[in-house]
Amino acid sequence: MLNIFTLANGRLFQEEIESLEELSRFQPIWVDLESPTPEEKRWIKQYFGLSIPEDAMDEDIEESARFYEEDNGELHIRSDFLIADEDEPRTVRCAFILNQHNADLKSQGVLFSIHDEDVPVFRLLRMRARRAPGLIEDAKEVLLKLFDADAEYSADTLEGIYDKLETAGKKVLSGDVTDAMAGEVLGAIARQEDLNGRIRRNVMDTRRAVSFMMRSKMLNAEQFEEARQILRDIDSLDSHTAFLFDKINFLMDATVGFININQNKIIKIFSVASVALLPPTLIASLYGMNFQYMPELSQKWGYPYALALMVASAVVPMWYFRRRGWLK
Repeated sequence: MLNIFTLANGRLFQEEIESLEELSRFQPIWVDLESPTPEEKRWIKQYFGLSIPEDAMDEDIEESARFYEEDNGELHIRSDFLIADEDEPRTVRCAFILNQHNADLKSQGVLFSIHDEDVPVFRLLRMRARRAPGLIEDAKEVLLKLFDADAEYSADTLEGIYDKLETAGKKVLSGDVTDAMAGEVLGAIARQEDLNGRIRRNVMDTRRAVSFMMRSKMLNAEQFEEARQILRDIDSLDSHTAFLFDKINFLMDATVGFININQNKIIKIFSVASVALLPPTLIASLYGMNFQYMPELSQKWGYPYALALMVASAVVPMWYFRRRGWLK
């Protein structure tokens, strides 16, 4: 899918392109390619003179090669963006190409973005740019606003983690935690821990991308200050992710502790039962020895007496255990 974005009256307008002729009618500042076809790449090559690298979306690219500048003035940035899906949170690799020096090409001053699936941060920026006139002035502003929106999206996701952990914490700290509830809570905590880790990795990647933009001297004074503000926002997120890791560990330990308590209750029942049944077992063993004359046969009430003695020897320890509160 090939989408272009043009500026009109300070607003960003989106057009979906389905042919090379349509592309030639616009002067975009942002060209977005979502899962581009070979034909769409050919249109970009013919009209803008820009060749999209074959390894633009590779996940195993060298970390040092994710941010670089070509001799012809093309600035290449490969950054990961978070998708906080409830069922499958993940990150999507996005490649950006910005030509800022070569005036011989129509691609000068145009931002090109390539990614395999729709990214929430891109939708957020499009919505804001349509509603807020003057939010974006050029292609560099688009890239900067994308990273700004990415930091805000991570912050919103962290707030969601706070809410989910608060719900899980209420269940754990209620004091009545069954094994089924503990398993459910552990699953929820594990999902939030995975999402929190992805957010931490995502903001680290965003910090690297923004720092590269600042070092490349492509930003004017106002944009440079905005980039510094984005870095400050990202730094504030680090403390939140660290706190959430501690909270997750606490809830995990508390839940596992309640599971151990439930298991100890079961073991305690067996321990009490084995101690309470020890005297009847001893009495039965004594009466079952090979006497010359069996004691229970020497009198009329021998068997009832033996059975009553066995029951009494079991009831008395149970009464004592209950009195001490060991059966609760």
